[in-house]
Amino acid sequence: MTCGQRGSNLREYVSRNPPGATFFLCLLTLALSFIVLSSYSNSHTLPNPDIAQDWNTLLSSLSQFYLCVKENASSPVHAFPISLLRTTQEKDQKTSVNTTRPLSSVTVLYLRVPLTVTSSSPGAMLKDIGLSTTLTAHQLNLGDKDLVNLTFEISSEDSKHICLSISAPTYILPMTLLPPECSTSETNISSVPVEVTNQLPASSQTCYSLYFKNDPALTVMLTLEEQSVAVRHLVEVSVCLLGICLILSLAASLKNAAAYRDYLKGQDFQSEPLIES
Repeated sequence: MTCGQRGSNLREYVSRNPPGATFFLCLLTLALSFIVLSSYSNSHTLPNPDIAQDWNTLLSSLSQFYLCVKENASSPVHAFPISLLRTTQEKDQKTSVNTTRPLSSVTVLYLRVPLTVTSSSPGAMLKDIGLSTTLTAHQLNLGDKDLVNLTFEISSEDSKHICLSISAPTYILPMTLLPPECSTSETNISSVPVEVTNQLPASSQTCYSLYFKNDPALTVMLTLEEQSVAVRHLVEVSVCLLGICLILSLAASLKNAAAYRDYLKGQDFQSEPLIES
């Protein structure tokens, strides 16, 4: 059987079997899609899908809230010196290593994060000030009812970054790829207690907004080995699907050819003259 005959038989089979043709086209489209995806994955760096939470998602969750100064806040409190925060962090890391119950350990981090703070009050000072608040892990999409203590320290030296002091149970914090630590300083920054809201209040209460732009440096990417494994699996699946498509094409062509031969035999039998008795 020539290739032209096989092509003709295949076209006739497709015209007579729309469901089978649709299934074939779906498999072929899926195989081609996997080939394109493997080519893209081979030439681009991809984020790790096994990391559900990173610092981009945490900071993005933070930027959804407004930080409003509490109306009953009579005077600002003083934040911990940075040296004390670092000492607390080192002690907590030692405790988390030696403890037999890691879920109860608390980690204190003091990090330089890409957050921009703006105020709803035009005359509000946005330099050398700290905003302290407490959220639940559920509000940050990190867990359930665990408490997360936060202090946003705004400095006049950098308008695109702030120092974030975060204290939370170790097991809910994304520890895979941390932002850089804030530089050490012995300066005490006055901290104002604020409350978290989803909308700006109607009163003349001073509120602060957080703006965040996704930072690629905080996204956990696949390693070269992991990426090569993913590309190899995509190629293997594509080859299997193309093989299935080839088998279906040959089967449809041969089946239609057999049916056509049976049809011709029937026509020849009907055209034979009757033998007179």
